[in-house]
Amino acid sequence: MVDVSREQMTTGSIPKALLVLAAPLVAQNLVHVANQLIDVFWLGRLGGTEVAAVGLNFPIIGLLFTVAIGLSVGTQVLVSQRVGAENLDGARRTIVTGVGLGLLGGTILGLLTFVFARDVMGLFATDPQVTTLAGAYLAVIAIGLPLATASDSLEAGFVGWGDARGALYINLATVLTNIALDPFLIFGWWHFPTLGVEGAAYATILGYTAGFLLAVGLAVRGRGDCRLGLEHLEVSREDASEIVDVGWPNAGQFVASQSVRVAIVGIVAVAGGAAAVAAYTIGARVASVAFIPAKGLQQAAQSVIGQNLGAENPGRATRTTWVGVAIAAGTLTLIGAIQWLIPETLTTLFVPDVTALELEYTVAYLEILAYGYWAIGASYLLMAGFNGARRTQTSFVATVCQYWVVRLPIAAVGVYALTMGPEAVFWAVTVSNVAVALGLGAYYRYETGSGMNRRAVEVASSSAD
Repeated sequence: MVDVSREQMTTGSIPKALLVLAAPLVAQNLVHVANQLIDVFWLGRLGGTEVAAVGLNFPIIGLLFTVAIGLSVGTQVLVSQRVGAENLDGARRTIVTGVGLGLLGGTILGLLTFVFARDVMGLFATDPQVTTLAGAYLAVIAIGLPLATASDSLEAGFVGWGDARGALYINLATVLTNIALDPFLIFGWWHFPTLGVEGAAYATILGYTAGFLLAVGLAVRGRGDCRLGLEHLEVSREDASEIVDVGWPNAGQFVASQSVRVAIVGIVAVAGGAAAVAAYTIGARVASVAFIPAKGLQQAAQSVIGQNLGAENPGRATRTTWVGVAIAAGTLTLIGAIQWLIPETLTTLFVPDVTALELEYTVAYLEILAYGYWAIGASYLLMAGFNGARRTQTSFVATVCQYWVVRLPIAAVGVYALTMGPEAVFWAVTVSNVAVALGLGAYYRYETGSGMNRRAVEVASSSAD
């Protein structure tokens, strides 16, 4: 069984509820990261220029998914609290409203991105060839933004309800479509045109399309008592306001982190040129796999916490957070140890023809990141504790401090003032990860001791009425 009933969420074993719900979410996040890694894997066969072009896109695309992040968190938290309060019709209405907001926001953002794609990439790339390839990739990705954003909201509804398998199936459809089409569209296999970097982008947006169509099919067919029919097709202005109110700090949180990542790419380019950018891209993609357990546990914890607050169990919501912190920190420590032992193997797995300098930089990045993996796991779950209680503003402030107060200044001083090279950026990442985990842990303990979750129960009850 990989679904969790409402009774298990609010009265059963906390570790079991977290792990059972997180299992398909971990698989879902693995699939999501694979969707990013697969482009690097195939384009690495073409050369470092193509990898650098896609690498420059990663933080930009992350910024474009700001709307999706905010709407999905808002949808998940509201759905979980309403399901916990037994307001199932309200939960269904929330899902429909979240999907409608996703289509609208994704369309507006996609159109703007399509028009200005090359101009945006020209701000970050110094090599004309990289700029051209990166702009072409981004313009194609923009076409798929509406369906990708709407699909994320629908996935969040399933997860908030306690059905993690639905979200997993949607992501599987997305990535399997991408995997199947990537080599055909990149290299021109069979009767397909040879599109190179653009081919990778087309495969990605066709994957988004497949995932969205499956999501709609699952919702209409129904999974347990989570089923959407014609009678539920109502976009509520009140629900839309609540979704945005809960989700906008997470959108801001994502902007805060991704905008610094964009700046970090520029700093890395100054410190080590194209080789350093390619190495940063490879290292970041490899490292992103390690974060998957923490992300899955975070999503699971947000649903468990939200349902318990809706069911008026504030103490259990607090215990869920700390149990999740212990599980995530322990798991990430083990993964970090493995990464520290075999960084060369992980690097060459994705880019077999990596140069000596790219390998040197990537290995250093992976080793330094591993020291702070425990902190990444802890911070993900502490943010889940705040998010589940609708305190998404706290996660936003913590992320601003992590990236703008700690990470960016250390990286900039290390490269520009101390001329330490790309390693200064790598250490800035790890130090900022540790700092935010310690700060969040202390603040969560203080806030829960002051009655944060008891107040959250009152807010959840008023929303469910």
